[in-house]
Amino acid sequence: MATPLELAQDFLSISSQFKLGHLQTESFHPVTAKLSQTLIKKTGEGISLLKEVDTRALNLIKDKADEVHLMSLKIHETLTLGGRVFFCGCGATGRLSLVVETLYRQSFTGKNNVFAFMAGGDFALIKSVESFEDQTSYGERQLMELGFKEGDLLIATTEGGETPFVIGAALKAAEVSSMGSYFLYCNPDELLSGLERCRLVLSNPKVAKINLSVGPMGISGSTRMQASTVLMMAAGAALLHHNMDQVKFSQYWSDSLHELNQLDYKWLAPFVEAEAELYKSKKFLNYTSDHILGISILTDTTERSPTFSLSGFENLIGDISRPSLSYLFLPAAKTSKDAWFALLHRAPRALDWAEFNGRINIDQVYGFDISTEGRLGREKRLETKTFEITHHHSYVLFKLEGLEYKLPVGGDILLTHLKVKILINTLSTSIMGLLGRYEGNVMTWVRASNNKLVDRAARYIAEILSQQGLSRTYEQIVQEIFKQLEGIHENEPIVLKVVEALKLSR
Repeated sequence: MATPLELAQDFLSISSQFKLGHLQTESFHPVTAKLSQTLIKKTGEGISLLKEVDTRALNLIKDKADEVHLMSLKIHETLTLGGRVFFCGCGATGRLSLVVETLYRQSFTGKNNVFAFMAGGDFALIKSVESFEDQTSYGERQLMELGFKEGDLLIATTEGGETPFVIGAALKAAEVSSMGSYFLYCNPDELLSGLERCRLVLSNPKVAKINLSVGPMGISGSTRMQASTVLMMAAGAALLHHNMDQVKFSQYWSDSLHELNQLDYKWLAPFVEAEAELYKSKKFLNYTSDHILGISILTDTTERSPTFSLSGFENLIGDISRPSLSYLFLPAAKTSKDAWFALLHRAPRALDWAEFNGRINIDQVYGFDISTEGRLGREKRLETKTFEITHHHSYVLFKLEGLEYKLPVGGDILLTHLKVKILINTLSTSIMGLLGRYEGNVMTWVRASNNKLVDRAARYIAEILSQQGLSRTYEQIVQEIFKQLEGIHENEPIVLKVVEALKLSR
């Protein structure tokens, strides 16, 4: 077994391909520089800052309708000729890919010609699989194991534009099918050109590119927010409206952006304060939803764990001694299998690869029991409260501890999910600000679970040390990261632990 120093040296030998601090998606947004402090002082004002960042991001994709429409025409051609459309991503983009597939299955009942996959399979929808995204070969392998073939089309999504898993899948699809593939990403090409894997995909004529750059995230590097929102809008609009002509599609694009920009965020403040107070008082929360909205609620609640180093959802065939602050349940489903089918509108697809020793197979997926049975069991183990988010004919109802809000929605299912996504991303990010899970807009509790996140943690450590008048080399920081990782628990702050260790080593 490799020592921490050996692991650090292995990383440092390839670190030039993972030093991403120059990318817009990894930088610090000036609007939210004092976000955590503002939230603590006045929650509503902090929420307004996040709304401003969302609005700026949405306005930056106003002129992308024609490019997205061309992708929709390729989707339409593929489906009309009997081919299938695949979506893929990693982490947040993997989850948005699964959301898009689910919305298609909701909207086109009985169709079985759209498939989505994420790095690590459906297991990773709830819990990320460490280092999976670092392997281009894994992207190729998952794509081919799903049966991708000539005549099929892949829509590959990556917030940063540099994820090896997604690049591997995009290049393989372009090799296998004459339909080629699409590559959607959120950083300027000139900033990606220094990375070899990015040059390979950006220069490939069989890979069509759509650049959806929207600048820095509301929280540094938290691409589950603005970047995944615009990617979900582009991928979802192209799939769900692939039969629209250019004029109608452009109008739909414009109208949707306008409606999202008109979202009311003010009502969130008391919900944020109420949920944060529950956690401060050592209570736990059960989100409940229905088969229409469940996938988007699950996405936000599971992404809180890797973003803020929180305990992930308890798996009933594993260790449940560190329960998640929140969990999602579908009350209409009696068993775990029923709940997963209701969530995805299909049976889950898990990976049973030998190298993972059964850790991400179908049994492990069902171990995340999001059914009524699972909820009853959690309520027996923990003191819980309930947050209901349910879809009704013309509104989405939010209910928590005597608070209630009706979010107006229309008949467009993609727009409904985008509204819910944006609002609960703001909700959870604001809660974490009140709980001290970031400083200003720096993710001090980032989890260093893959090469990209090791680099991110190293950059944040250097930034915090610099603010305190201290300096360490990149190599020193990385070595200490791997030393601390050897004994760290899932929900401990690697950034802060390394900062303290390096301060003591002066």
